[in-house]
Amino acid sequence: MIKYILLSTLTVFTTIFCFNFQAHAQSKEKPNVIIINADDIGYGDLSSYGATKVSTPNIDKIATEGLSFTDAHSASAVCSPSRYGLITGEYPARKDYLWGPLMFKEPLSVDMDQLTIADVMKDAGYKTAVIGKWHLGFGSREEVLDWNKALNPGPLELGFDYYYGVPVLNSHPPFVYVENHHVVGLVPEDPIVYNKQAITREFDEKFDLDLVGGGDAAHALYKDREIGTNLANRAVKWIKKNKDDPFFLYFATTNIHHPFTPAPRFIASSDAGPYGDAIHELDWIVGEITRTLEEEGLVNDTLLIFTSDNGGMFNRGGQTAWEAGHKMNGDLLGMKFGAWEGGHRVPFIVRWPGKTPAGQKSAELLSNVDVLATLADLVGYKLNKEEGPDSVNMMAAFKGEVGEPIRNELIISPFRKTHLTIRSGKWVYISAQDEGGFEGTRIGQHLFAGSAAVGFTGQINSDIIDGKIKEGAAPAQLYDLEKDPYQTTNVYYDNPDVVGRLKAMMEKTMAE
Repeated sequence: MIKYILLSTLTVFTTIFCFNFQAHAQSKEKPNVIIINADDIGYGDLSSYGATKVSTPNIDKIATEGLSFTDAHSASAVCSPSRYGLITGEYPARKDYLWGPLMFKEPLSVDMDQLTIADVMKDAGYKTAVIGKWHLGFGSREEVLDWNKALNPGPLELGFDYYYGVPVLNSHPPFVYVENHHVVGLVPEDPIVYNKQAITREFDEKFDLDLVGGGDAAHALYKDREIGTNLANRAVKWIKKNKDDPFFLYFATTNIHHPFTPAPRFIASSDAGPYGDAIHELDWIVGEITRTLEEEGLVNDTLLIFTSDNGGMFNRGGQTAWEAGHKMNGDLLGMKFGAWEGGHRVPFIVRWPGKTPAGQKSAELLSNVDVLATLADLVGYKLNKEEGPDSVNMMAAFKGEVGEPIRNELIISPFRKTHLTIRSGKWVYISAQDEGGFEGTRIGQHLFAGSAAVGFTGQINSDIIDGKIKEGAAPAQLYDLEKDPYQTTNVYYDNPDVVGRLKAMMEKTMAE
């Protein structure tokens, strides 16, 4: 009898051990994937990328344990197009309707037959979710979006099993949460109505928009200073719920998009005003995600990517931060929405213990549009020519392998079509003068940017004198980023052969 008990105990122990070993081995074959896509975080907004007026210890820890890229770009310098590029692997510049941000009446910007990163992961057996800022539209192009009905098609029709978050962005209506297909808390007797009464928020800028009224119960659930905490809690809850299966989480924060409304405990916590305080809350949010991975024993089995949808914006909060000594895009020229480097060169950090080298930096040229092909390689999905057509597999770069550049060219779209940009090796060509983004002309304006802002920041560009494009400046721009990373000198006239080659290359790419 004792022998039987011992043998039974041994059998149970062996079974449990083998099960755990097999489960661990399976998780190694299918690592969890989390993409944290921050909003408007510039190249100089993190202490691991050189910031001194803010502190980002949780994000810095990811950098210490992973690989930081110094030449990573968003496919667009604008929020919605950039997110489109991330989830589809296609340049947003290929779509005529994807140059500016999508607002509350816009239909779903992704075609239903397009492959997305969620499709790739779901096909491989992953649980998939998007939590946070969507900003890619809902519904069909055949009718005006009705927020009182099912918001279909949306994320769930693009491969995501679950969606919860801010449907547009935190500075534009409707100020509600959406879960899966429906506005949270909306009741039939109090519908959302266009052109009725604006839902007021404490903005530092007035926007000329159609008014959105009604839906008081739904709007009451949306509290500005609780958005970051709410989204973080939702992400943590979803991770814990799905920890036993391979999962893919696309977590898109509203931080640090204006208005800067972090939770009270972060107010005045930085030396960069409300802008810096929002960065501190973002770092806490990231810390909630990484802490959860540690507590659940998921760190070693999770590929974690942190990046941003575009560069930092020189809005009024950004101007206050700059005056305090914080440079949101470091020494890079330009801002969000623009074609200069500051508009689209962004932090990009990858942590995958045992796979990515720890605490190193990579100068590999890459874009957020490359995530789809890289995840496809991760799970063994074979892309055809129509799937992720502009996405390049960066897995070798993620693993720190050094060799010939993986990507030679990159198309980047700013706000204005006239300023379509191409990067080729050390060269970057911009199709017109100035940066092609916001056009505010004086300090204090929310959309202060371009040559006028360069006059304020004291940066140098050979085409700009006293905050204006000088007479006789070249009609377009060419910079040698190897010699001139801060774009001080336009060498358009000195390199006609390079200009001709890059123009032809860009035209060919966009015509394909």
